[in-house]
Amino acid sequence: MSETQLLREQLAHKNLQLQQIAAQLKTELFGIDTIIDRVIDSVRAWTMLPELVTRPVIVCLWGLTGTGKTQLVRRLAQLLGYYDRFVEVQMDGFSNGAGSTRSGHSISAMLARSGVREGEPGILVLDEFQRFRTIDAQRGELRVERYQDVWALLSDGRLPPALSLLGDIETSIADAAYDAERADACTAQLRFKLSSWEAQELKRNLKLDEPLLEIMAWTPEQVQERLRAFRETAQQHWETDYSRLLVFVCGNLDELYEDLATSVDDCDSDADTFHAATCKLSVIDVKQALNQRFKPEQVARLGNVHVVYPSLPRRAYEQLIEQSCARYASETEGRCGLRFELAASVREQIYANAVFPAQGTRPLFSSLHAILGAGLAKAALWALESGAAAGDSVGLTADGRSLIAHWRGQQHAIAAPFEINRLRQRSNADFRALLAVHEAGHGLVHALLFGRAPQEIKIHVASFEGGYNVYSSRKVWSRRNLLDSICTGLAGRAAELLVFGPELSSSGAEGDLRKATETAARMLRHFGQGSRIGRSDVSNDSEENVCTDAHATNAPIEALLQAEHARATRLIDTHREALLAVVDELMDKGQVTPARFAALVGLPLGSPEDELDPYAQRLAAFRLPGRQLQVA
Repeated sequence: MSETQLLREQLAHKNLQLQQIAAQLKTELFGIDTIIDRVIDSVRAWTMLPELVTRPVIVCLWGLTGTGKTQLVRRLAQLLGYYDRFVEVQMDGFSNGAGSTRSGHSISAMLARSGVREGEPGILVLDEFQRFRTIDAQRGELRVERYQDVWALLSDGRLPPALSLLGDIETSIADAAYDAERADACTAQLRFKLSSWEAQELKRNLKLDEPLLEIMAWTPEQVQERLRAFRETAQQHWETDYSRLLVFVCGNLDELYEDLATSVDDCDSDADTFHAATCKLSVIDVKQALNQRFKPEQVARLGNVHVVYPSLPRRAYEQLIEQSCARYASETEGRCGLRFELAASVREQIYANAVFPAQGTRPLFSSLHAILGAGLAKAALWALESGAAAGDSVGLTADGRSLIAHWRGQQHAIAAPFEINRLRQRSNADFRALLAVHEAGHGLVHALLFGRAPQEIKIHVASFEGGYNVYSSRKVWSRRNLLDSICTGLAGRAAELLVFGPELSSSGAEGDLRKATETAARMLRHFGQGSRIGRSDVSNDSEENVCTDAHATNAPIEALLQAEHARATRLIDTHREALLAVVDELMDKGQVTPARFAALVGLPLGSPEDELDPYAQRLAAFRLPGRQLQVA
């Protein structure tokens, strides 16, 4: 067989292995098939042609907590056969003894103690990387002492020796020699002794083969000789070579999701809606978020392979629930011999009470154990006490408050932790009317001004005091867009005033007023969209070149808010029938989907979510001769 044929067969075998690994990962991790494919593609060259690797291959995985980042990397390392050459570092500084030993402040020391050998492939995971931030919110530099060698490692994988350490050892030898002149030889020898940590670092940096105990017993002369030999051969053995590492950088960048997950305790947002929003995040969004935590040169060393995990869609959660229900039922049967059949209502109640889309899978697994672990044990005990025997079938259903076990025509209710469902059930007619009018006002005005239905409107919620609207995000906000957003924000209060009158308007608009005021202030003080162009701000720094006369913009801000509140009132009053249609739907169903909203209000809603204002059209018009200059 020729070398070319041999290489072709080797590459084909490795490629097949990667395909099998991807298929295996997809059976174990739900909802991230696209992520798995991207990660496999990112490591393909490192796996198939390692000879081409001259610097570490860096793959960055960013996503919300509980989306499977670390789980994917660990399982991939195992399937690739690298579990014995795998190092995982928690970048908060408390992994692998980092909080208790000086060597824990160095990633190179962790690599030296691992199965990863110099010059050979290995896998390094830098987890919770967002906690390793090097600049604060004001872009001031933070003092970070641990893991400083990570930047050199990410650059080219070649780490210089710890020269300061070697200098400290030489200083200790010099001190011992100085003391020797003032004491007998025996005492002087006892004064110098390498600690276990120093001996270990000496062994690692000088690349020594001698056992650690032997190095600890060396005399000052022996240590000096090794240091001298190291310097003489420094050009050949100066650096430690980790250039063939596969490095996974994993973390949760809150800045990526700040416009999407405004309330991480939200258990009411639709998983598919949130999934669709997070799918739009790109490498540019990642770099913008990283620039708020790290210096530009450090962001550059992370490379351009940034894989963004979207939140999980509804189907992925359903698959996890189905798998977990089957496992709990099987394990219970193995313990007591009873076959449990879990109805669809059980899975539905688990989803309703356990899925928090902005928090990933961890709350789900916790709730699964609380609901099924205890519930199946109690159901088994009841069935056995009622006369059931091994091999009998026991049914399990759920009614929103309890799990219900069924056996031979008998049934038994078992209290279950379905608190979320109970919190959603607000039966007070006055409260439902108030919430429906307020949220319908927001949704209707948003639709009229932006030409599309809100992504979600709900009043049956557990994690908010009332209801909420979710709108499509925009990449660019024009002055008109900002005014429309203020008008939308004030529309809940306007609807309350119009329907219930001033005396019954509620305190529920506090958050709306805060956000509307904030937007108006930024327009007039920061964006130059009022009569003043200069930026106005509050500052205690004499070197801050901004106008600090914020008082001058207070009256214009209030006037703007009054005008937009009046506009919202006119819009709602003009479209009363549409408002009442949305109110009735909310009071009946507790929510309004985008399609249903469009049908109710009778508006052609469905513009592309990335549509901007007609800038291209205005540019084309500007090119026409005789176009008059228009400056606000």
